[in-house]
Amino acid sequence: MLLTMEFPLGREIMTTVRLAVGGVCSLVGFGLDACEDCKVCVTESLLLLLHAGCGRAKIVFSREDGLKIEISGEGGGVPAEKTTEEEISVALLTALVDDLVTEHTENGARISFGFKGL
Repeated sequence: MLLTMEFPLGREIMTTVRLAVGGVCSLVGFGLDACEDCKVCVTESLLLLLHAGCGRAKIVFSREDGLKIEISGEGGGVPAEKTTEEEISVALLTALVDDLVTEHTENGARISFGFKGL
């Protein structure tokens, strides 16, 4: 494990999280474009968790053939009706990451993916 972050989930924290993701990308040697793509993926994942009603988030970064990121949210109830915004988020993730997994859990939701940063 490289880094774990836990925080209350809200739109006001997104800038801080994006800055932290940029730091992690720098540590693993990603270039500027890969770093920006990774920040987009983390942000979109958090927006999906927010849409699912999650009140807290946890991000785990680990070094596995690039960077593996697992984002989990707690406090989610029944997922909200799918919106165009949510479909765009999933499309972005699908286009930019490797091995995307999304699932609803008993207490929230989880999104994980690999990011090679090439």
